[in-house]
Amino acid sequence: MLYGDRSPWALDMAGRMLAETQSFTVLTWWGGRWWFELVYHGTIVVAVLLMLGWRTRATSILFMIGVLSLVNRNTLVADGGDNILQVMVIYLVFTRCGQVWSLDARRNRRLGDDPGRDRAGFLMWQAVGLALLWVLGFSVTGWNAVLWGLWAVHGLWWLACRRFPRHRARALLDDTAAMLHNCAMLVIAVQVCLIYATAGWYKIQGSRWQEGTALHYPLSMPEFSPWPWLAGLIAANMVVVIALTYGTVILQVAFPFVALNRKLKNVLIPVMMLEHLGIAVVLGLPFLSLTAIACDAVFLPTAFLLLLGDRCTDTARRMRERVRGAVRTSRPEKGVVVPS
Repeated sequence: MLYGDRSPWALDMAGRMLAETQSFTVLTWWGGRWWFELVYHGTIVVAVLLMLGWRTRATSILFMIGVLSLVNRNTLVADGGDNILQVMVIYLVFTRCGQVWSLDARRNRRLGDDPGRDRAGFLMWQAVGLALLWVLGFSVTGWNAVLWGLWAVHGLWWLACRRFPRHRARALLDDTAAMLHNCAMLVIAVQVCLIYATAGWYKIQGSRWQEGTALHYPLSMPEFSPWPWLAGLIAANMVVVIALTYGTVILQVAFPFVALNRKLKNVLIPVMMLEHLGIAVVLGLPFLSLTAIACDAVFLPTAFLLLLGDRCTDTARRMRERVRGAVRTSRPEKGVVVPS
């Protein structure tokens, strides 16, 4: 009903808007139900694979295509979370997000210093090339050039790893990938600061935010009250409403400046995440809140992430040892009769 063939925003109307805005979506290539179902459910599958860190170089591109296709098919039903998401998925393509905590990292440890031995990845690259040729042909204009360019870069990377593992060209590609990753992370951080700063300064101009009563109105609307009793409990206490209203403005305006201070940032980020969780529960905006939390996670300190990774690894190791111990104790020894 929102993005498929049954959407009130018909395919021809979406095509005219896309021609004016120069936006990208694959859902306008065909108007049948099977094509929408393939793109929609395929995006869900790719999102899960990307979260697990499986072939992140390819899945991040497919995730970008799926998200942009769904959001741009019907921008009239999008909200702030969709706007943030479709910007971030473009930056995500240029990050090396599969280096740790991923299936890619485990495969890289197995392959060692010769990632060119990854034959499955090469076959996947060939299949994607055939799909691009079938869908796009030899057109290299607009978004077609972007997709063909990404495909060619992946092929060049595999060729350098396979044929020239010790050559300077391989080191140059590694350095270029690291530079792009760092630039993408910096752009993501700057984008988050701009989002919070513009939102905070825009709120300052509103009279309701200046009075401290702005939060009271969405809490009174049924569209933003999935738990009416909880919204009513907060709205009935004006001290809490005023504190949350002013606190939201202060946090958003101060975010770009506090992010430059390591100690203050480590306190601010958990507070912002808790605020977004509260928005998700109280106002019923889970996707906006989860997207904002994912963006805030960019500012988490490296020491905390390393500690979290070590704790998760130790927990997983202990669980495996317990399972193996339970299996060994459940197996009867040879020559021992186990009574029924």
